[in-house]
Amino acid sequence: MGIMGFLRNRMGLILVIVIGFALFAFIAGEVIHYGSSFFHGDSNEIGEVAGEKVAYDDFNKRVEENTANFKQQSHQDEINPQITSYIQENTWNQVVSEKILEKEMDKLGLVVGDDEIKSLIQGDNPSPQIVQAFGNPQTGQVDRTKLMNFLSNLSAAKADDPIRARWDAFVQQIVDNKRNEKYLSLVSNGLYVNSLEAKDDYQAKNELANFKYVKLDYASIPDSKVVPTDDDYQSYYNDHKQSFDNQQETRSLAYVSFNAAPSKDDSVAIKADVEKLVTGFKASTNDSLFVEVNAETKTPLAYQHKGQLDPKLDSVMFSAAPGFVYGPYLSTGSYKIAKLVDSRVGPDSVTARLIVLPVTAGTDKALKTADSIKTLIEGGKSFADLAKMYSIDKNSAEKGGDLGTFGRGAVPFEDVVFNGKKGDIKIVPSQYGVEILQIMDQKGSSKVVKVAVVDKALAASTATQSAAYSKAQAFLGTVNNDSFDEQAQKSGLKVLQAPDVTATAASFGAVTNGREVVRWAYKASNGDVSDQVFTIGDQYVVAQLTAVKPKGILPLDAVKAQIKPFVITEVKAKLLTDKLQNALSGSSNIDQVAQKAGTQVNPIQNIVLANPVIPGGAAEYKLVGTIFGSQPGKLSKPVEGQAGVFVFVVDNFVKPAPLTNATRQKQELGQTLLQRSGQQILDALKDKANVKDYRVKFL
Repeated sequence: MGIMGFLRNRMGLILVIVIGFALFAFIAGEVIHYGSSFFHGDSNEIGEVAGEKVAYDDFNKRVEENTANFKQQSHQDEINPQITSYIQENTWNQVVSEKILEKEMDKLGLVVGDDEIKSLIQGDNPSPQIVQAFGNPQTGQVDRTKLMNFLSNLSAAKADDPIRARWDAFVQQIVDNKRNEKYLSLVSNGLYVNSLEAKDDYQAKNELANFKYVKLDYASIPDSKVVPTDDDYQSYYNDHKQSFDNQQETRSLAYVSFNAAPSKDDSVAIKADVEKLVTGFKASTNDSLFVEVNAETKTPLAYQHKGQLDPKLDSVMFSAAPGFVYGPYLSTGSYKIAKLVDSRVGPDSVTARLIVLPVTAGTDKALKTADSIKTLIEGGKSFADLAKMYSIDKNSAEKGGDLGTFGRGAVPFEDVVFNGKKGDIKIVPSQYGVEILQIMDQKGSSKVVKVAVVDKALAASTATQSAAYSKAQAFLGTVNNDSFDEQAQKSGLKVLQAPDVTATAASFGAVTNGREVVRWAYKASNGDVSDQVFTIGDQYVVAQLTAVKPKGILPLDAVKAQIKPFVITEVKAKLLTDKLQNALSGSSNIDQVAQKAGTQVNPIQNIVLANPVIPGGAAEYKLVGTIFGSQPGKLSKPVEGQAGVFVFVVDNFVKPAPLTNATRQKQELGQTLLQRSGQQILDALKDKANVKDYRVKFL
């Protein structure tokens, strides 16, 4: 009794202790299982591939490298959000593919040995990356001297020299590519085309069918006359379920946009500001400085041919006198004024060579050295030998200083070589060093002009932006999750739709830089209205999350609107099939069927199975496939095609000559299989790899 009494009196405390202990045990278990991420979150995990985590730092480093490569190859200093998104997506696919293939190759024990690596770098058939890095542009082959000089310098470099680390990373990339090539070759070499497949392919491309058909078009029944039932939707969904496999989660948005583009008043004000500069521009004696001080776009002054100027300037500057000022005029989103600084007749192209001297010991000393080298050249010393001996521009030095032939706009020192004459040797200090230039030749002759342009972008004023933002904020204050469309209608706003937006999308609908909205959408719940007004360029956006489509097979409700047109077509097909079935009843030939159905007979000649396009119509795979499986002279049952329902009769088949040698047919099929195999292999491996993508947290 004493124990029972004690338990009754202390039961509340005991329960608290027991429950508390259970909770502690649960939390401790989670910590043991998940480590510190339970408290801190996997803040550096951007994804997971086949159980292996992908660190954000590593991924971002790859993105930066790929971005730098893109800028270098495209010669762009700035890239827009769409290109950034494209690079990020490509980088993610690279990382996923590499990790998947690496695991598969490790399982198989695929390696690239030391002898192979040496061969890939120095052998008779080097890696394409070696060819690209050390190739001769004229021959397309590896420049062996250039390669061996580099390797010699590399072996002499100190252990901590950064060039060693870059080279090791470069070689590792070559090795990884070779391993990938081995793996894909191993799998693709297992592809085989047998004689039966070759024969079937030959028949499909060469056997001819001649037939007649009648057709009742789906378009003959207006969509408005068809009301699909729930059973119709369910039947279509069941028959096409696998096509609704969502490869990645998507979210759909409805949004309204408030325009903050420059108003008419803004345009008038900016034009007036530019007009105020005209007098000073006309009087300026230092046009480069005037542009530098007053223009928003600091474009260096350079001579240009006709056709290179803004079209609005091209027609006036080549007939004007120096000092002429044109504008203000509106071009490419800016108000501009332009001044003709100079015009002259000059060569179209120049051939020159170059020696660049370093200025590490001072510009004056470099200029004295340049004068001495110029004297040697004028005295008959080989320019090419001196370039190889003194020039710090190794690319041109290896070619004896030869720059080739170039037009205007190709080099920073164009005024020197285009304004000089053949044979001149010029000494020019520059940001790269002291340059010795020799003009070897000048070709062509045409008029060129030097035009200075001052611009001011047409931008919305603070008042215009504030008015648009106030309207957006007022709208946001009136809406809730259930009244978005209603309030938009009351406010006279058009609700725009952005269906199936992916987690890494940079744009949606008409919005070109919408990452902030996308990030919000992937944190929101279905039906939520954004808790802020998003500023996107000259637009203010308020959004609502209208649908969430998870990864996997989507339910019928999620695709009902999407499949409605196809369901309507299926209902039409049933109605038209019944009509043709009635026409077939009691008919002995295709003409009678056409007469009863109220349509006409269409004769078709020389259709092949491999190209099932009906003349004057679309590809009809089901119809043509059924034809090649039918007997001549026999009326078919109704066939539901792409454009309508058909009934046909085969006149005859024209058999091709027997296939006596299947070698060529096998090669063609094998090549097609091989071209598809690489991507299909990766797709199959990705399906098994359970790829988890958390990029939306970071990008």
